[in-house]
Amino acid sequence: MEETKASKGAAATQPALNKKEDFILKYKNWIIGGVIAVIVAIVGVVLYKNHKSAQQEKAATASAVGQNIYLNDGIDYYINGNTQGDSTAIQKALNGDGKGFIGFVKIADEYSSTPAGNLANLYAGLSYAAIDKWQEAAQYIEKFEDAGDIAISPAAMGALANCYANLNQLDKAVETFKKAAERAANAAQSPMFLVEAGLILESQGKKADALKLYEQVKTYERIDRQIPYQDVIDEYIERVSQ
Repeated sequence: MEETKASKGAAATQPALNKKEDFILKYKNWIIGGVIAVIVAIVGVVLYKNHKSAQQEKAATASAVGQNIYLNDGIDYYINGNTQGDSTAIQKALNGDGKGFIGFVKIADEYSSTPAGNLANLYAGLSYAAIDKWQEAAQYIEKFEDAGDIAISPAAMGALANCYANLNQLDKAVETFKKAAERAANAAQSPMFLVEAGLILESQGKKADALKLYEQVKTYERIDRQIPYQDVIDEYIERVSQ
């Protein structure tokens, strides 16, 4: 079966799917390739720059800090590879470019005790997800230590939930999306996570559980016309209420 990558807008208005396989094919990469990837990329850069610590300085020489564990080059490779479908850029993000950036995988391994190493786990996971290596993606994102904030941590949870969905671990995906929505507690991210969880529940025939999440989406104030959920949430509620 030939796989097609649904756009964010199309994914938001698709009807519920009856088969788990169809769900996976239609909704893979939606979170990774869309809003979450952007959120994590932006917040990741800020978090790294604001948290470079004395521990990092001790972990490597000044040259290594500048060339090896500075994440911006890798983030650029990841963003370009993910948005343009460039697998070569993704491989550079993961394994280095031979020009100074050593890759998220090596940073995560060699500098695991530093903030840069922690973030490298997350970006390695996102990069693997971008090339459909979902098991590796989940393994790396699971290693990411919760930053305790309301931006990057729920974004990472949402990305991890998407990995679980693509691994057909649907119950685990639902619970992780719900945790991400609770952690985010804002109208920018929470409705997105709740709808994702609801769509999975629909694919499992759990309409009553999906209805609860869709009704919860209605409690969030609309803040961005580019976030489509509140445009269609009444239709979702009507669908699962039948």
